[in-house]
This record gives sequence, structure tokens and C-alpha cells, in this order.
Amino acid sequence: MITIKTKEEIKILKEGGKILAGILDELCAAVKPGITTGVLEEMTKRLIKKAGGRPAQFGFAMPDKRLFPAALCVSINSEIVHAPAMPGRIINEGDIVSLDFVMEYPINKKLRAGRIVNKHSKLGGYYTDTARTVGAGKISEEAKNLIKITEECLYIGIKQVRHGGRLSDIGVAIQKHAEANGYGVVRELVGHGVGYDLHEEPQVANYRASSQDIKDVTLKKGMVLAIEPMITIGDWRIKTKENGFAFATRDDSLSAHFEHSVVVTEEGYEILT
Repeated sequence: MITIKTKEEIKILKEGGKILAGILDELCAAVKPGITTGVLEEMTKRLIKKAGGRPAQFGFAMPDKRLFPAALCVSINSEIVHAPAMPGRIINEGDIVSLDFVMEYPINKKLRAGRIVNKHSKLGGYYTDTARTVGAGKISEEAKNLIKITEECLYIGIKQVRHGGRLSDIGVAIQKHAEANGYGVVRELVGHGVGYDLHEEPQVANYRASSQDIKDVTLKKGMVLAIEPMITIGDWRIKTKENGFAFATRDDSLSAHFEHSVVVTEEGYEILT
């Protein structure tokens, strides 16, 4: 079921999204050759706790009942998404690194005092989701361009968001820009609704999806979407890594990933993260 958030709920989501964006800025600034994903994981947990939130991915129950082992996803080079930061790995010179995480906020009574509580969560907080790809040290021109185009795809997709618009317009615009620049668009992984939970309806494709793949809907004021293009230099088809969590390009080509949580407004959209 697609949910519509109230003005009061969106106010809290904006507050949490702003905090999440600030944490992502700190994590991206910390990415450099020689740092480990474990250090980034500890930074994530510490900063989220300090803000009064909860790292929503840590301990999340996967479809196979396994619990996700990290607060932060750190996907490197050919990894597309969902590579857990733990166990720790060293980030090397020239790597491109996607940082992706979700925060539930606020989760304590003091911060929630006088505010509406999310009845869909035991802790009562609201969820925002964000991601960004950055380079470690000196990266290739090919990698720089992939990161640039993927970020452009995100904002081109976001610009399609408006009350009364079509969900499918987002994916069409993203695919058109990516393929015009010679890149592939991952089909087997998509964006999603967010706010009351980590993942909600609707699914948000980054390509021209058929009605058999993903249901198209009319966007309405108060819908909150996590829009997240995943773009590849080579083949867009994916494989699952040995750890069973991470997805990577089937041909081991580079992949980049950007994401914002966005609310549909009467005038168009507002970026929460």
C-alpha cells in the first residue's frame, strides 16, 4: 500500500533527512586510500547515535532471515549496492566508493516530545535514505565521468516529481540520460517508498518499466520516495557476491549509485536528504 505522509510527519522527515545528509557529508570526506570500511561503519553508528537516531539497516531481517551485519553499505568499484561495511575492508587508491544508509529518527522520548509518533515502528521514528558515490584519492577519468553522469541522472529523475505526475516519468528520464552517455541502467534493483518503514511501496524504477514489471501510479502530494539510480559503465545485469548481501555488475565493470529521499509537493518536490 502506498502511504501519504502528513505535514507534521514530513516536518520530522525533513529534520531527520537534514541530519542524515550531514552525516553523509562527513563520511564522504573521510573516504581516502587506506581507510577501512570498518572505520566508516563506526563513524556511522557514532554520528547517528549522537543525533538521536537509529541505523535502520543494522540487524535488518533479509528475505532469507539473515540479519544485515552493518549500519552502512560500502560498495566498491563493481559493487552496485548492499555491500556491508563489516567485516572491514581496506579502500585503495583509485577506488570508487558508494556509501548508502538509512536512519530512523527520532527514537527517544525526549526528542519525540510533543510530536506525532510513527505508529508503524516500535521505536516511533521516521525513516530517510540516502547514498552517494565518491572517489578515493586519484581516480580515472572514466570513473569521474560515471560518477558525474550518475549524479545527473538522480537530479533529472527528481525533476520529474510533481503532484499529478506519473511515477514512470522518473525512470524514463533517468534511462534516457544514462544511455545517451553510453551507460547501462540496472533493472533488477530499484528505488522505493520510504518514511514509515525502510522499504515501502511503490517501487521506483530507473528505466522505462513495463506494467508487468512495476505498477505505474499517479504521484500525490505527501508521497515520499527514495529515488536511487544505479548506473554502470558496462553491462547492466547483476550478480550476487559471495557474502550473499552485495550485488555487483555481472561483467565486473564499474558502477555508481546516488540516492535522495524526496517528498511530492503541490508545486513539485522537496529533497529531504
